[in-house]
Amino acid sequence: MQTMKLIGAVALFSGALLVSWVTHGTGVVRDDPERHISIPDTLTVPLQVQVAYNDQDIFFRYRWPSSSMGIFHDVLRYEDGRWITEGGEMPGPNPHGMHEDRVAMMLDDGSVPEFGRYGGYITVGAGLAGLTDEAPEEVTKYLPLTRNTLGQWDDMAPDSALTQLRAAGYFLDLWHWRGARSNPANEADDQNVSTGRDGDAGSSSYTTNWDSDAGQPRVMFDIATGGYRALNWDDVRNGRISQEQTYALITGEAVPFDPDAGWQNGDVLPRRIIRPGSGSRGDISAEGRWTDGYWDVTLSRALDTGNPMDDKILQDHGTYDVAFAIHRNATGGRWHYVSLPFSLGLAHEADIMATRFAGAAPQWSDSWSDVTLFYPGQVTWPSLNSAVHGGASGIAARVPVRARHSPEQLVHYGIEHEFRTEIRRQWLMTLLAGVLLIGGFGVALNATIASRKGA
Repeated sequence: MQTMKLIGAVALFSGALLVSWVTHGTGVVRDDPERHISIPDTLTVPLQVQVAYNDQDIFFRYRWPSSSMGIFHDVLRYEDGRWITEGGEMPGPNPHGMHEDRVAMMLDDGSVPEFGRYGGYITVGAGLAGLTDEAPEEVTKYLPLTRNTLGQWDDMAPDSALTQLRAAGYFLDLWHWRGARSNPANEADDQNVSTGRDGDAGSSSYTTNWDSDAGQPRVMFDIATGGYRALNWDDVRNGRISQEQTYALITGEAVPFDPDAGWQNGDVLPRRIIRPGSGSRGDISAEGRWTDGYWDVTLSRALDTGNPMDDKILQDHGTYDVAFAIHRNATGGRWHYVSLPFSLGLAHEADIMATRFAGAAPQWSDSWSDVTLFYPGQVTWPSLNSAVHGGASGIAARVPVRARHSPEQLVHYGIEHEFRTEIRRQWLMTLLAGVLLIGGFGVALNATIASRKGA
C-alpha cells in the first residue's frame, strides 16, 4: 500500500513538474494577422538628424538604414486581360515589397504641452485603424482634447470648441515624406494632426491612376522618352528598378493610357500619378536618395509659410518639440518605428540644435543628432492613463516619459501590452503549475518518510 502511495506521489510530482515546464516555456508572443499583430524582427532602428536654417527656410536632413529602396506604394499588374492591384496596407511587411518607405516628423511650438512630454503617444487614441480593437470606420491619429471623453473615438468635441482649440494652436504640424507618392515630385506631404491626421489646405502630390468608369489605368509611361510603356512585375518585386530609371508616372511626362498597346502578363503601372502639391499642402520641398542600404532625405520649408492655421511658424532663437517616425521594409500603417519627443532649438540650447547659415543651401557637416526609434506596439493614450498602466500617476503628475523610460524599455512594454491577456493567462497557468509542483513534492516527501517508517 505504501509503495502504491509512493508511486502515485512521484507521478503527481513528475506531472506537476512537466506542466510547469511546458507552460513556462511555450511563450505567447507571435504574429497574429487576424488581430493585426506583427512584431518586427528588429525592434529598434537608428535615425540620424541634422537641422539648419537661414533667414527664410529651415532644412531637416535624415539618414536611416533600409534594406531596400521602397519606392513603390501600390501598382497595377496586368494579368490575363485585366489589371490587378498589388500592394496595400497589411499587418507587417507586404510580401511583394509593395509599400513605400517613409519618414515623418511631428512639430509643435508648445501649444500642445503633452506632446513635449509624451510625444506621439498622445495622438494614439482608442479605435485607431490597425489596432486589434479598431473602430468600425477608419480612425486616424487625433489629439485628446478633440474628444469629449478620453477613450471615446466617436465622441467629438463641439465645433465651437474645436475652432477655439485650433485658433490657440492646438494641433501638430506633420511633415510626411513618402518614397513613392511624394519623392518623385521632390516634395513631402504637409499634414497636421488635430481631430484626425489630415492634409493641409490644397492638394497632395499624388492622385489615382485608376479610371473606375473605364476599368483601366488613366496614364502610362511614354515609350518615346523612357523606352517602355510599363515596368516588369519581376523587376519591381525583386528590387531591380533604380532611382535612375523612370519609375513614377509624373504629370506632364506620362501619356494617356492606350488599351490597345499590346499589354503582356506581368506589365506593371504605378497606381498613383505624381504631381506638384498645391496650396499649404505643397509647402515642403524634398530630396531623397537611397544608397548602399541607407536613405538620405532632406526636407525644407519656409520658416513662416503664411499658414498659421496649418503650420507651426518658426522663428530664430525659438525652441520647439519634435518627434520622428519611419516606415521601412514594405510596412505601412501603425507598423512603423517612432521616437520619444525631443526639443529643437534654433540657435538655442536644446536636444537637437539647428545651425544657422548664410546662402541658399546648408553645407552639411559630419555631426549628427542620434535618435533611437522603436516599435511602439498598440499602446494608446487612454491605456496609458488607465489602471492598466502602472505609471498613470506619473502622467497625471506630468512626469515626462524620457524621465522614466528608454526606447529599449518602451519597445518591450509595447509588445507586452499587445499580449497582456495572454501573458496574464500564462502567468496564472505557471502559478497553478508551481502550486501543484510544491504540493506534489510535499506528498511525495511524506509518502517517502512514511514508507521508511513502515520499513
